[in-house]
Amino acid sequence: MPWRLIGWILIFGIFLVFIALNVGNSCDISFGFHTFSNVPVYLTALSSFVFGLLCAIPVMISLQLGRRKGGPAKEKKEKGRKKDGEAALTEAVPGENGPYGID
Repeated sequence: MPWRLIGWILIFGIFLVFIALNVGNSCDISFGFHTFSNVPVYLTALSSFVFGLLCAIPVMISLQLGRRKGGPAKEKKEKGRKKDGEAALTEAVPGENGPYGID
């Protein structure tokens, strides 16, 4: 069953109900230098949602670049190791000089 498609249909159905209930409602939006009059409420809500998504894009890109360059995950992995590459005695990494391996 295409659950992702069903999810999108439900989300758009909720948006459609929201728009239908707020067609007659309008508000004024002021940016300081210009005021927009009689803007439908659903356009205000949807545009603020899209603006929030656009603001999240740089954060997601920086997180992806941090993972590729070996960000926090790589630091945690190397934290238990000595500088010369040997495993620390307090934290044995399975498969790498662990307690059951043969040196």
